[in-house]
Amino acid sequence: MGINMGIREMEASNSPCRELRARLVKVHVDDTSGIEDLLEYDEVVDLDTARGAVGDWEAFLKRNRMNAETDAVYIDKLKKDADRDLLVPLAERVCTGWVPVGGLDGDALETVLSRSSEEDRLTGWDMLSFDEMNAMCADCPLSWDKGRGCIGAFGPDKSLLPGIAEKHGCPIVASVPASAAEGRVFTADDAEKLLAETGVLKDALPGEGKMAVHRYSGPVERLEAMARACVSGGCGFYFF
Repeated sequence: MGINMGIREMEASNSPCRELRARLVKVHVDDTSGIEDLLEYDEVVDLDTARGAVGDWEAFLKRNRMNAETDAVYIDKLKKDADRDLLVPLAERVCTGWVPVGGLDGDALETVLSRSSEEDRLTGWDMLSFDEMNAMCADCPLSWDKGRGCIGAFGPDKSLLPGIAEKHGCPIVASVPASAAEGRVFTADDAEKLLAETGVLKDALPGEGKMAVHRYSGPVERLEAMARACVSGGCGFYFF
């Protein structure tokens, strides 16, 4: 297995995604009783009904760019107005279990949140497309992994780099496997220390042999880049 590393972007004042990540958009609930008016619903037509209504099924799928393996026809996915007008009267409202929370407050919001786990909540960041996410990451000052984002690879959990780090008095890098296992969170002050450790390791690797330079120069460079991003943003980091 591998170990990854990332920054605490929500702590950084220069994080462009922080506001999006902090804005809750909707949550999924298992218990919908008493909040039916708050829920999202899909308008759905079952396949047999849709086939009987549209005639040429293959042509219908093609013009609406629908997958032939679809389990039903969702009105909001239809591309053609004529097909939408034809099928809307045949559609049934199906509860999705999702509740938009943008306009909720007080007891209503408290009730909805009490029925939702942290894993079943979507923020403004989650609502972006992959292209939008990638574009924001590419322009982000905290995107330390060559413009690909603020999470990257440390290396395999059997990496010898922590042992080399311990030998040369670099406790943060030496503790990476244990920190990942424990879920330890490092602070912005630790980022300054990590930056110093990467300087020590860059000087030490040649003395550990050509294989060490070949295997661990990349991880050390990534650690350095992450540490610099954390220092500039005033945020912490973690391994996982």
